[in-house]
Amino acid sequence: MKTLLKLSTLAALLAAGAAHAQSTAPIKVGLMLPYTGTYAALGNAIENGFKLYVQEQGGKLGGREIQYVKVDDESDPSKATDNVNKLIKRDNVDVLVGTVHSGVALGMAKAARENNTLLIIPNAGAGDITGPMCAPNIVRSSFSNWQPAYAMGVVAGQRGVKRAMTITHNYAAGTETTKGFTEGLEKSGGKVIKELYLPFPNVEFQALLTEIAAQKPDAVYAFFAGGSAVKFVKDYAAAGLNKTIPLYGPGFLTDGTLEAQGAAAQGLLTALHYADNLDTPRNNAFRKNYALAYKANADVYAVQGYDAAQLLGVGLAAAKGDIAKRDVVANAMRGATVDSPRGKFTLSKAGNPVQDIYLREAKGVNNEFKSIAVKALADPARGCKL
Repeated sequence: MKTLLKLSTLAALLAAGAAHAQSTAPIKVGLMLPYTGTYAALGNAIENGFKLYVQEQGGKLGGREIQYVKVDDESDPSKATDNVNKLIKRDNVDVLVGTVHSGVALGMAKAARENNTLLIIPNAGAGDITGPMCAPNIVRSSFSNWQPAYAMGVVAGQRGVKRAMTITHNYAAGTETTKGFTEGLEKSGGKVIKELYLPFPNVEFQALLTEIAAQKPDAVYAFFAGGSAVKFVKDYAAAGLNKTIPLYGPGFLTDGTLEAQGAAAQGLLTALHYADNLDTPRNNAFRKNYALAYKANADVYAVQGYDAAQLLGVGLAAAKGDIAKRDVVANAMRGATVDSPRGKFTLSKAGNPVQDIYLREAKGVNNEFKSIAVKALADPARGCKL
């Protein structure tokens, strides 16, 4: 009997010790982002923004140290399942943060649903993720593809555009942004006369630019990002189209790319949930801290990474640092009002930001605020059953 009591006491002590170790061990954050290829700069900015917020909190969220595990997703949907499973099953991460490419994010969301792993999406706007695939453990700190596209469509219609063409890569983000723009433009009395697509990551635009010149639309709406956006904007100007056919886009067309685009981008109007020169104490402090930490100017991708960390911080604070209480963490994130550099935002029932969308103009190396295109815009979350 004494031996059994001793064994029982020892087991209890070991269990208590294991629980204590688990509650004080670092939170493992799996960063699945593009670190090579056309979106590499975007992935780096997201990581920098995330880490900046953690650094501002003394290196801890909810009283827990943060440990990072990184995987380069290469913006390749065919590798998404293997990459995300490395983080979930091999590295045993507590939370996933990623990614940029919508096709890759869809794979991440599927794995997160199947494994009940917390997932914070700091960019990819695929509609299905907060639509038919919505889940309590998945939230965004960014946007849906529909939001800035719809807002730009509304603005284009208000500016007298009756006949527009669209151009983008043929993948989830491209088709969804085209639909959003079309919906907004039609609401304002215009229509899209032709949609142009090319395979990702193809950047041979000449044949499509020739078609645009032949069709003579009132405006062109383009969705590209990173290196693709740099080349498209420069090619559009080199073809002389910017002199006769206004070019519009969501903010990704010029965010993080203005310096490389140079004169070709000047004056371009885009719609997005962030503008570089938002003159608020929150944004000014964020931009100053980011510049000091990374010797670079912050952009929307840095903001989205920063706010992903803010959301995780809210969730962990509510759970008193216990990441095992996933429902508590997830519910707190969904109920948060995030004090973002973009302005305060909340999350919809589907887990997508409800936020102001700004009209911006490219001036120098900044995307400057012109007006609020649509206030407190919520994604329709079509198909979400939460």
